[in-house]
Amino acid sequence: MRGIKLSDRQEKIIEIVKENEPITSEAIAKRLKLTRATLRPDLSILTMSGILDARPKVGYFYSGKSDINIFRDKIESIKVGEIKSLPTVVDEETSVYDAIVTLFIDDVGSIFVTSDGYLTGIISRKDLLKSAIGGVDIEKVPVAVIMSRMPNIVYLEEKESVLEAAVKIIEHEFDSLPIVEINTDSTEDKKFKVVGKISKTNITKLFVDLGIEN
Repeated sequence: MRGIKLSDRQEKIIEIVKENEPITSEAIAKRLKLTRATLRPDLSILTMSGILDARPKVGYFYSGKSDINIFRDKIESIKVGEIKSLPTVVDEETSVYDAIVTLFIDDVGSIFVTSDGYLTGIISRKDLLKSAIGGVDIEKVPVAVIMSRMPNIVYLEEKESVLEAAVKIIEHEFDSLPIVEINTDSTEDKKFKVVGKISKTNITKLFVDLGIEN
């Protein structure tokens, strides 16, 4: 699958080039019953993206190598376990006040909540702000009262790709997601051990590194 959305005409151009390479723009235009001027933007897009290769006085060849496609394949091959960072974790019994302090000391957007070492909830800056201004006794109320609970938590496993992580972060509008190991006990209940996190910052840094590398 290509990394860019092509028009029907561009798809037709590609098929013509595949079947008749090398082929000139004049010949392509004749087959489509269009003018060269009409095709010029389409041919520019296809050559700049790397799908077609243009050689002066020879014509167009099909290469199928899109820079966008290559980049997509690269981020699909990188797993979140490779770029994960340390998660900020508190116990369910931690007070809202202490959670706020932790959030600002670690400078994070979300805190993951555990009980007996396993993930049970997540708290965002918004959750803590609502509590702080909502008349809650933040020094006495535990985070378990205000957190979002399982199964309403979006998470990742280390084997998932960075692309999958980016899609989940965008779709659910989160700053970060927990990376977990899933354990099943004798009752077949799933337990989620937090082993890391992936954030917008992780992904942005990766994109910058890939850009510099290329």
